[in-house]
Amino acid sequence: MMEAKQWNVQIFISEDDNDDVTTARAVLFTDRGKRHEAVARARRNPSDRPVPEIGDELAAGRVLSVLAAQLIQDGAEDVAQTAGSVREFG
Repeated sequence: MMEAKQWNVQIFISEDDNDDVTTARAVLFTDRGKRHEAVARARRNPSDRPVPEIGDELAAGRVLSVLAAQLIQDGAEDVAQTAGSVREFG
């Protein structure tokens, strides 16, 4: 039977005092305790009325995109390291 793994992501969202900038911080914890973190922002157009949910959605979506790119980069680097060590000892 294949081992099931669970990774958890927490997203922390905050707005500046004027509701102009929403900041999202995502923290991912792997089942082996490795931690990944990313930050992204959404900025409200000054001519738009403040709707906090929109900033939350945009900032959260952006931070997940940044986190995904980091995970892909980490995986690519791990593949390169593994391939390098196989050649060295092969």
